[in-house]
Amino acid sequence: MAKSAESFKLPLVYSIGIHAAIAAVLLVSFEFTSPEPTPMQVNLDQSEMDPQPEEIVNAVSVDKAAVERQVQRIKDQKAAERRAEQQRIQELERKAAEARKAREREQQRLEQIAEQQKQEEQQAAEARKRAQQAKKEAEQLAEQRRKEEQAAKQAAERRAQAEREAEEAARKAEEERKQREAERKRREEEERQRRLAAEREAQLQKEMEEERQRRSAARRRQVLSELEKYQALIQQTIQRNWNVDDSMSGKSCELTISLAPSGFVKSVTTGAGDPAVCRSAENAVLKATTLPVSEDPEVYQQMSTIKLTVKPQL
Repeated sequence: MAKSAESFKLPLVYSIGIHAAIAAVLLVSFEFTSPEPTPMQVNLDQSEMDPQPEEIVNAVSVDKAAVERQVQRIKDQKAAERRAEQQRIQELERKAAEARKAREREQQRLEQIAEQQKQEEQQAAEARKRAQQAKKEAEQLAEQRRKEEQAAKQAAERRAQAEREAEEAARKAEEERKQREAERKRREEEERQRRLAAEREAQLQKEMEEERQRRSAARRRQVLSELEKYQALIQQTIQRNWNVDDSMSGKSCELTISLAPSGFVKSVTTGAGDPAVCRSAENAVLKATTLPVSEDPEVYQQMSTIKLTVKPQL
């Protein structure tokens, strides 16, 4: 009997634990869903108060499955509520964005209307200003006509006096006309002479400039020819002092040489090229000590720092 009591005691403990879990789940479900309370029906049948071992095991299994279903239902309900809340928030955000865009469009429309009204006011002000100006000009023109009419009347009154003086005035006017004509011809002749002198001066300046350009071009050609000649002489001097071998065939080196007016090599630097060829070429320049340099100052100025690309002549 003791052994049978122990076998009943263990399933009973599991059953109590499962019922406690169900109570907790139902409490959570009530908190979120708030369902109407359902009265619990308790059956105090003796068979339930003293269950057999097989019935207790079945009850534990059934209660655990019910708990899992209840938990899953709560999870699904929460997930549905979250999705619904997200959709509601998204809809609110969409409506807020549409409202904001509508406000922006309305603000832009109002600004355009204000700008149009401003332009219309400016145009109206300009039109008023033009009307005032036109009125002022019309008044001035009327005043001018009145003065002209008055002057014409006065001229008519003086016409009789003028007719008596007309002959004398005509004679003096003719003399003045002849004098003005003579003065005009004299000024035209002076202007023609000045124009001819300016043309001769311009032609002379043009011829002098052309001559200067011809001499400058000839000098440039001479300098370039001298540069080419001395570059060739420097190349020959380097080749004479250069120790080369077959490994340098087809290779080259760029040299930058600074020369004194006497031809003395002040410095030599190497640029792009084969390192061995560059070292050998630099030694050849230093070995030469002096290189051919033109005595012409302008030519020397062009070759005081000279750049060469040297290749061994094998």
